This record gives sequence, structure tokens and C-alpha cells, in this order.
Amino acid sequence: MDLCDKWYAHLLAVSSYVPDRVLTNKDLEKMVDTSDEWISSRTGISERRIVDSDQSTSDLAANAAKKALEKANLDPKDLDLIIVATSSSDMLFPSTACFVQKKIGASKAVAFDISAACTGYVYGIAVASSFIESGQYKKVMLIGADSLSKYIDWEDRNTCVLFGDGAGALILSATKEKRGVLKSHLCSDAQFTDLLYLPGAKSGDSQTIKMKGNEVFKIAVNTMVDSAQKILDQCGVTPKDVACVVPHQANIRIIKAVSKRLGLDDKIVYTNVERFGNTAAATIGIALDEVIENSLVSKGDLILFFAFGAGFTSGSVLLKL
Repeated sequence: MDLCDKWYAHLLAVSSYVPDRVLTNKDLEKMVDTSDEWISSRTGISERRIVDSDQSTSDLAANAAKKALEKANLDPKDLDLIIVATSSSDMLFPSTACFVQKKIGASKAVAFDISAACTGYVYGIAVASSFIESGQYKKVMLIGADSLSKYIDWEDRNTCVLFGDGAGALILSATKEKRGVLKSHLCSDAQFTDLLYLPGAKSGDSQTIKMKGNEVFKIAVNTMVDSAQKILDQCGVTPKDVACVVPHQANIRIIKAVSKRLGLDDKIVYTNVERFGNTAAATIGIALDEVIENSLVSKGDLILFFAFGAGFTSGSVLLKL
């Protein structure tokens, strides 16, 4: 690769994978003190996918990876780098990305994980595109994958209704054409680490997700509005220039609040939270796959992503298809 030329990270392929098992709100009514109406009205979620006991996060990620390779017509050995964004890795080490590398046969790829909770996919795009723009790698696979159902307190109705499992993958490829990832904006604010977290095994606390939902809601809305607005301003575009918005699918009320504050037309904001719940680092990847598969965007269109997660982490990406 000629390091003297400007390279862009072009979106070559997108894919997703979710487990077969469906857990509906009606199912949850039998497990915890809740109701379909209570869940739907507060979250917009009707059902979510849950891994089987023998399924790992790397299984989800590898299935999404294989689909992406098939769509891109690539051999696994064509990949230079595999990044997995996850908060539910198979093991503390090796990385989940290494397990994916093994399962798909990408023997020539470098592989590592990143941990940015629900913002992991956005962070991953920023990292992956930077490697391409620097000239170091030509083809990079990013996978956002999580199986947080393994870390749920099924007696806590404030958290158990929210999360689902799944994986979303993309492949970025080097091009000299000005398209693909145009800009990314990342942020971390560690003063709120106590509002949303998953304790470690030796913490003395139960290893299930802890969340102070009301506080998280307010900060999530303000933070994503700020991040999305900054990237639009930096790129000199307005909401009317954007063809499609793919936000982190955490909660329909959060998505609507952010969209309203940004002045986005509801018609261009894609949501599937009602069918999958919050799949953490996988939400944007799964939604983007549906956007592409349903031909909701065309070549040259601008797509805006934004996300928020524990840490707190947040970020946004503007991509030209």
C-alpha cells in the first residue's frame, strides 16, 4: 500500500447473527413481576434473542463473520485484522477475537478485543478505519457481539427485560475513493462508572448487571445528542443531508428523545429494538445489516451512527455508502 496516498475505509460488507431462542415479554411475565404493557411502554421492547447454554459470544461472532465474508466474496485469509467489541468475552484471555480467528480460519489476521460496552461498535469502527487510513491494513473485520443474558439477574425487572444476545459484523476495505468512514467522534466520562456496571468475579458482588436506570437515561440522551451534533458540525452537514440514522438500540424512549433534540425525521431513524432488545455492542451492527438488506440506503448516501454505554462511553460515526 502506498503510504503517500490518502486512503479511506470503504464499507465492503455487513452481516448479523442472532440466536434462535426468542424470549417474549409474555415469557417474562411468568418469570418476574412485570407485564408486556409495562415493558413495551417503557422500553419499546417486545422480544429478544437468548443464547443457549452451550453458545458462546465467539459462536455468535463467528457466525456473523462467516456471513460477512460470503457477502464480500472473500477468503478468511484475506483479512488483515479482526476486532471484536464485547463486554461478554468467552474468557478473560485469550481474546474473543482470537477464538473467532480460529473458528473462521483467518490465519493471517491480527486479532484483538476492545471493551467499550454498548459503544463498542462505534469505537471499533473508529479503530478499524484508523488502521486502514494509516495504510497499515487493507481489509479489517469488526464484530460487535454480546451474550449479556448470561449476566442478568432474572429477578430484577429493571434490567432483565432490556438485554438480548447477538452479533453484527462488517468488513472495511481500503479505497482511494472518498467514501466509507468520513469521521468518528469518541468520548469517555469516567465520573459515572457506578451507574452502570458488571462486577468482576472477585468483587464480592453478584456477577450480574447493575444499573441506575433513571440517571443513565438522562445522561445517555444528553451525551448522544452532543456526540451526534459534533460530528455533523465537523463534517459540515445537517440532519437533512443524512439518509439514514442507525442509533444504539437501548430503549425506544431514548432513541426518540435524541432524535427529537437533533431535529431528525422519524422516517430516517431505523429501529429494531422491539424485536431484539439491547444487544449491547451488537445493536448497531444488527440494525445496519437490516438497513442494507432492505435497500433503505443507496451508494453515496450518508449514514449516521451514535451510541452510549457503560463507562460512560459514547461516540458517533458518519459514513458515506
